[in-house]
Amino acid sequence: MSIEPFYRESESYYSIKNWTEEFPGLTAGFTTRNGGESNGCFDSLNMGLHVGDKQANVIKNRAEIADLLQLPLDNWVAAEQTHGSRIHKVTPSDKGMGSTSYSTSIKDTDGFLTAHKNLLLTMCYADCVPLYFLDRKNGLMGVAHAGWKGTVDEIGPAMLTKFQGEGSSISDIDVVIGPSICKDCYVVDDRVMKRVKKVLEDGNDMPYNLKEEGQYHLDLKKVNKLLLLQRGLNDRQIHTSGYCSSCSSEFFSYRRDEGKTGRMMSFIGWKEK
Repeated sequence: MSIEPFYRESESYYSIKNWTEEFPGLTAGFTTRNGGESNGCFDSLNMGLHVGDKQANVIKNRAEIADLLQLPLDNWVAAEQTHGSRIHKVTPSDKGMGSTSYSTSIKDTDGFLTAHKNLLLTMCYADCVPLYFLDRKNGLMGVAHAGWKGTVDEIGPAMLTKFQGEGSSISDIDVVIGPSICKDCYVVDDRVMKRVKKVLEDGNDMPYNLKEEGQYHLDLKKVNKLLLLQRGLNDRQIHTSGYCSSCSSEFFSYRRDEGKTGRMMSFIGWKEK
């Protein structure tokens, strides 16, 4: 059994323990739904500015995490996520984009990467798969939002290509697959399965099984892992969380909460020494 990569730092967030312990100055993790200012279906640490919650509450929630991480909101970068595979290379000129206003988010983007310090890369989720990337040698880091569409559009492998374009070697890249909906909770139809089967190589250990005619249980975390393995990573470079956003009441879940819910946030950044 693999070791859970996420360690609870507070009621408000988990950190990627191995990375943050090995690399002083690196912060990387995933928020919960606990400890914020939001009410009702957004109770209480909703990090999404685009879901109908009061903007002032979301900003307070984000400011709370900013204080815990010691990286101010002015240094955050957020995206207008569209379930695609576009990846944006973040520079210091992007500081603050989308941090307190959804209208200023980086447009049509589901992945970020940067080697710059004093920036916090963020993405929002409510069942989709967070993917974290780190080049252990040169410090290049990235984060991606992989719903089923982004997954079959191969945003994970696309991030590896971006890293290589920045000088990284595949052998130096580690990936963490974060908390998201599990196979037991995630049922999809033939339309989705056709796309999944198209991108996976034939094998005996497929990440799905038939539930009933036209309905399948799908392990979206595993699909992402298999695509990364196909792209050249090995098992030792990929670390998968066992936490399910739908099973656990400490997370928001679009499926479980029938669409009216808040968002968790993935984050990764180097603090300036």
